[in-house]
Formats: sequence, structure tokens, C-alpha cells
Amino acid sequence: MTLAVSTHSHGVAHHEHHDDGSKTVFGFWIYLMSDCLIFSVLFATFAVLSGATAGGPSGKELFDLSFVLVETMLLLISSFTFGVAMLNMQAGNKGRVIAWLLITALFGAGFIAMEVYEFHHLISEGYGPGRSAYLSAFFTLIGTHGLHVTFGLIWIVVMIDMIRRHGLDGINKRRLSCLSLFWHFLDIVWICVFTFIYLFGAL
Repeated sequence: MTLAVSTHSHGVAHHEHHDDGSKTVFGFWIYLMSDCLIFSVLFATFAVLSGATAGGPSGKELFDLSFVLVETMLLLISSFTFGVAMLNMQAGNKGRVIAWLLITALFGAGFIAMEVYEFHHLISEGYGPGRSAYLSAFFTLIGTHGLHVTFGLIWIVVMIDMIRRHGLDGINKRRLSCLSLFWHFLDIVWICVFTFIYLFGAL
């Protein structure tokens, strides 16, 4: 009788733990949907203000597509390396997960460094967010994405430390899965940024 109660209690505890994990992932999907709404509003605002240059330069005069293409490749490659990290997570290879997360962080940091350089260059040339409504919308959209990537980099560093200390347990796997969704989401947003802001703006 005691064994049956113990087994039942273990099953209930396991079920509750499973539910907690499901709720975490579901909650994170809701967060991503809210982020989608934020970026949708920023894209719509940029589209409305794309012609409001106040006599200043447009994207055609401002953007260097070759520079932005390198920036884009850094983020795309980081998305690939994160995918490799997730494959190694499924294989239970702790060392390789950490190594590929470090590589991902390096590519992400390179992306942020290029973005900061671009902002500094534009502002030093007198084309800051206060120059026109167009540039204000540009800096807001790109800056919001950059802040998300920066947060993702901090999250990667935290996960590397958690995996190093606690291994690939269920909690770390779940957190890493949420981080993977977040990182790939930022990659998709940037593809939209590159296409609609930089590529169309430079044509």
C-alpha cells in the first residue's frame, strides 16, 4: 500500500514537473508573439515615415549594402552555429554544446559591433535620429533589434555557465530550447530588416 502511494506521488510530481515545463515553453511562445507585434508596429511606422527625410539623405545615400551584407552573414552564421549546439544538446554532448554556444556568441558580438559602428558613423556624419523622422524610425527599429540581440548574448553567456555547472539537465535543456527560439526569431526579423530597410532603401 505504501509502495502504491509512493509510486502515485512520484507520478503526480513527475506530471506536475512536465506541466511546468510545458507552461514555460507556451509562455515563451506568447512572449515571442508580443515581440512580433512590437516589430510589426516598428516596421509599419518606418514604412509610413520612409519618405519623411526633411530634406536630408535617404537610404540610397546612407546605406552601404556590402557592409550590411557582412553584418547579415554574421547573424545568419550564428543561427547555424546555434542549430549545431542544439543538435549536440540532443546528443547529450555537454562540451560541444558549450563550444558551439561560444562560437555563436562570437558571431553575435561581431554583429553588434558592426551595428554600433554603423550608428556611430551615421551620428558623426550628422545623420542621427534627430535629423529626420525617417532616421528616427530607422534608429528605433534597428536599435530595438540590437537590444534584443544584446539580451540574447547575455542569455547565451548565462546558459554556458549554467550548463558548465549543472550539465544538460531537463531545466537547462528547456531554457536552451527557449533561447534557440528567441535567437532564430531575431534572425528572421533581421532578414526582414535587411530586405525592407536596407535593400529596398538602397535601390
